Amino acid sequence: MKVGMLTSGGDCAGLNAVMRAIALNLYTNVKNVEIVGFRDGYAGLIRGEAVPMRRADFEGMLRVGGTVLGTTRTPFKLMSVPEADGSTRLAKMVAAYRRLGLDCLFTLGGAGTHRTAALLCAEGCNVIGLPKTIDNDIYGTDVTFGFHTAVDVAADALERVRTTSESHRRTMLVEVMGNKAGWLTLYAGIAGGADVILLPEIPFNLDKVCAAVTQGYAAGKRCIVIAVGEGAALDSEAPFKRRERVFVRTERGETTVTQHLAEVIQERTGAETRATVLGYIQRGGEPSAYDRVLCTRLGSYAAQLCRAGRFGVTVAVSGNRITFNALPDIAGKYKFVDPNGEIVRAAEETGVCFGR
Repeated sequence: MKVGMLTSGGDCAGLNAVMRAIALNLYTNVKNVEIVGFRDGYAGLIRGEAVPMRRADFEGMLRVGGTVLGTTRTPFKLMSVPEADGSTRLAKMVAAYRRLGLDCLFTLGGAGTHRTAALLCAEGCNVIGLPKTIDNDIYGTDVTFGFHTAVDVAADALERVRTTSESHRRTMLVEVMGNKAGWLTLYAGIAGGADVILLPEIPFNLDKVCAAVTQGYAAGKRCIVIAVGEGAALDSEAPFKRRERVFVRTERGETTVTQHLAEVIQERTGAETRATVLGYIQRGGEPSAYDRVLCTRLGSYAAQLCRAGRFGVTVAVSGNRITFNALPDIAGKYKFVDPNGEIVRAAEETGVCFGR
């Protein structure tokens, strides 16, 4: 058996742990197995540059952050566009797959990665996907690997911000990653004890947020901590597309909604206000113990699917079970926070403001 692996899109903790689990399962249960990796995601497959990998390469990868293969973002929408030589990126990937004689290709990535994986399946390649993203927004799975590690990092940051905010009696806004889906902001906000949580799925009202800040100080709090999803939008911006929102904010001289909100809160409430952006620290570092276990389960199950000849699928978590979905059924779909879901209601009923 000869298989290939690639990691595509944004990096996250757990990519190496998943590859390790796939490899060790195959080495343990298949008499003769050859594994190759593709550098920098689909870009490596397009170039047809396969790197031979040995069992020893995988042994120490359980706790290593990032991805040893490297990754790039290769836009799905460009895969079928003819290039200068007349061929497409998709055609080059299919040709490389066949030239290398692969029996299966494991693709570790998010929504865009799954869409491209579905294209490869349609061209006759045996592909198994694995759901990676700190945004936890892949349709059809309860959780993605890398998500809980990012939650731990963001929640810890919120707690650290709170201690310095209390010392100075400040209002602090912490911007958390998540352009389309607010899962990371929601979980980190609750775990980090945020007073206000602003999500892309729930357009917020400035008056409501400022009132929450004023009421918090009136109740005797020494600081207010606000977790802001980077895709959060004012209710007045809700009808606009993302590009239109960016244009409007640029016209106002702002870079992010967090910056605008910080300025408005200080002006309206008189509370000293600061904003910080967590950025890429949410992606980095070694996976948490939870993610190491999850990655082992997902990777091992993907190897089982390969051994059974079950292709054109992506691994998923459903309740306590590891299962799979057909790639065409989930490719291009996203999972969003339900504004009226149980977890949002639970937070609101414990006093968290969502700006609505």
